[in-house]
Amino acid sequence: MKITKATSSRIGHVDFENLVFGTEFSDHMLISNYQNGAWEEPEIRPYGPLSFTPAFHTLHYGQALFEGQKAYYMDDGRIGIFRPEMNAKRLNHSAERMFMPEFPEEWFTEGLKALVKLDREWVPKAEGHSLYLRPFMFGSSEFVAARPSEEFVFCIICSPVGPYYAGDVKVKIEETYTRATSGGVGSTKSAGNYGGAFYATDQAKKQGYTQVIWTDHRNHELIEESGTMNVAFVINDTFITPPLSDRILAGVTRDSILTLLRDNGLLKVEERPVSVEEVIVAAKEGTLKEAFGMGTAAVVSPISVIGYRGTDFKVPVPEEGYAMKIKRELTNIRMGKEKDRYGWMTIV
Repeated sequence: MKITKATSSRIGHVDFENLVFGTEFSDHMLISNYQNGAWEEPEIRPYGPLSFTPAFHTLHYGQALFEGQKAYYMDDGRIGIFRPEMNAKRLNHSAERMFMPEFPEEWFTEGLKALVKLDREWVPKAEGHSLYLRPFMFGSSEFVAARPSEEFVFCIICSPVGPYYAGDVKVKIEETYTRATSGGVGSTKSAGNYGGAFYATDQAKKQGYTQVIWTDHRNHELIEESGTMNVAFVINDTFITPPLSDRILAGVTRDSILTLLRDNGLLKVEERPVSVEEVIVAAKEGTLKEAFGMGTAAVVSPISVIGYRGTDFKVPVPEEGYAMKIKRELTNIRMGKEKDRYGWMTIV
């Protein structure tokens, strides 16, 4: 792999004590081009602009996707990337559905390791901080005919980040707008999934909420995701989360939390359809013990309020609740404070 190092670093201009999520970027990036039916070997070069014309394919047809994952500064001074093989597989799942070429998983993982190793000084050391890794792919052909791109670019950039949300999350159950439909691209991390969610999210924020809870596209009766995260509820002594489908993203954090819960026996675990009615009834009766989102950026985000048809239902957020216990256990594995018995950390 060709590596061209930056002549000088920008790290001295970054305030690591006051990081705004996803706004600062490390000195280098990885890039690979798909031309003539094959991917070229990736190279690492200084972070900087990419050149394109007004006829750039992705600008017109949105044939683009991305991933999100993190590297952590561990207690013993090593740098670990959390479950990169899962992100490689999910990226290729997205690529297949978006009619884009799959990227070699070995290049994905080895490229990540080389990039993070080169920019290891950018990995924050503070608790709750990490180096956010953003692999992405887009169509790069130059034509405006309504057909798939013939050329593509794969790239990885890195951003030092702190916590995604400050405090608890207030959500509104969305019954007008839809994130995904059966047969669509809801199970992928295609760029349009997120761009299409901005309007509904902004409407909810104007009403005092942090995010929305997405419901099914048919009748808005089933809960599916919370904003950009998978969602879970603790009702009585049971952890309940919607099952994966072609409308729901297979979250790496979600999978990790389910694994931890099933192994430690803290709660009964159910992956099954969750109705809006079930959650609202549980909130009214006091059997809804906790609710939270699960995702790479926020890890575990407790939900303190659920808004539904003009009424706000408060949800307990106990300091030593299940959400915090799960988050602590996951964080300890990532930071090297507990044994990595699942082999989740790839050491740089």
